[in-house]
Amino acid sequence: MKRILVFLLPVVTLFSCQSGGNRANEDSDSSASNKSEMTEIQNDRAAGDWQSLFNGKDLTGWRGFQDKATDAWEVKNGVLHCDGHKENAAHTDLITDEQYKDFVLSLQWKISPESNSGIMFHVTEDQPRTSLTGPEYQIIDDKGWPGKLEPWQHTGSNYAMQVPDSGTFSVKPVGEWNSTKIVVDGAHVEHWLNGKKLLQYELWSPEWKKQKAEGKWKEADAYGMSKKGHIALQYHGGDVWFKEIRIKVL
Repeated sequence: MKRILVFLLPVVTLFSCQSGGNRANEDSDSSASNKSEMTEIQNDRAAGDWQSLFNGKDLTGWRGFQDKATDAWEVKNGVLHCDGHKENAAHTDLITDEQYKDFVLSLQWKISPESNSGIMFHVTEDQPRTSLTGPEYQIIDDKGWPGKLEPWQHTGSNYAMQVPDSGTFSVKPVGEWNSTKIVVDGAHVEHWLNGKKLLQYELWSPEWKKQKAEGKWKEADAYGMSKKGHIALQYHGGDVWFKEIRIKVL
């Protein structure tokens, strides 16, 4: 009996070591995943209650940028649709009636092939276009776009500024619903897509100012400078649908 125990001991020890190693790897992966999930949960539990920004029936709470016509926008079956192919339609972005400073914005969206749109925040109406004032969470047909896209033009980017980490890219195919979340807490901004954080950046930081000065917005003095403004949904060609639009003020 003693001989058997002596013989089995290395085997048991080896098995224990191997099991421990696997558990260590699993624990590491689980820890990273849990940390990401906890970040999202903490954001969602931040101060304030969720408020619906879209009633699923009409454009109540929204209007055209600079009060322009909104004939390209319609509500059907509880979904907000921008028809980028509608003849003689005004190319108007939608903006919220209310203005927001710090918040968590959550919504779902989908697009048609070769479509382009975006979600902007801190938008003001003292410039000819929404994009000249508010940072933009880019939405585009990454795979089907007919031309070459710059890294900062891809879905989830801060348009013409910060680029998502390709390792966390999780956009769904054209025609399928995607879930987006934008967190704005003072200067800190986060872009989320389908439960994964794509990027984060600090407004007005030295790095941010450098990017602005060297890029597309170098001559757009008002870009990104307001600390409060409207949320905008962009008309930019093709079809885009939005639903379940809600906000939590921080």
